[in-house]
Amino acid sequence: MKFVKGIGLFFVYPLVLFGLGFYAGVCTTHFFYPGEQKKEMMEQDLKSEELYFEEDDCMDYEKTDNGNPASLEASNDAETLCVETEYVLEECDIDGNTTVETTWKLPDKYVGMNREQFLEAMELYEAFPPLSEMERGFVSLEVLSFSRKRVVVQMNYRYVRPGKGFYLAVYNNEVLVYLEDKETVFIETDIMLEQLPQKLQQDIIDMMWLESEEELYNFLETYSS
Repeated sequence: MKFVKGIGLFFVYPLVLFGLGFYAGVCTTHFFYPGEQKKEMMEQDLKSEELYFEEDDCMDYEKTDNGNPASLEASNDAETLCVETEYVLEECDIDGNTTVETTWKLPDKYVGMNREQFLEAMELYEAFPPLSEMERGFVSLEVLSFSRKRVVVQMNYRYVRPGKGFYLAVYNNEVLVYLEDKETVFIETDIMLEQLPQKLQQDIIDMMWLESEEELYNFLETYSS
């Protein structure tokens, strides 16, 4: 038994001494080469940051169908109109070769539109103009400029010009002024037929003739409310 114990102790002592020597070596390395440990820690931190930015890039710069970053594509969106946008109308008399420019508040229906949407709206307006515009002699329009600050639209007209005389007629109990062709409406007066003297009512029903602008404006001045 003593012999066995002696053999056991013979192997244990070298192992203990080896362990103590390894520990002392590690401590000595940290003491004399502290930068090595810091270097390893910095390399681990850099790897962690790279992984973080790679994940962040995937979140913020998601690819679009055409391969461009979504954030870059969004920055290239066209300007849109807002409530502060100046709405400038240039009304051009084609025959008279004159232009009158006026600035208005942008209609609410155009707020938020980009260039393409606004052009589509103008094309629709040109194809189906209001009756009031047609009566003025509307022909066409053109968008001259577009930006968030200012949009300019040119409206082209062939204005209806009076001839030598006029006809007073009635439509839906309202007095209208026609040109001498008896077809072209020159003025919608807002004068109700029933408000006029009885004989004058009958004359207008039969299409009353006025020989001059002076007679027309005397009538309008007398019976307009």
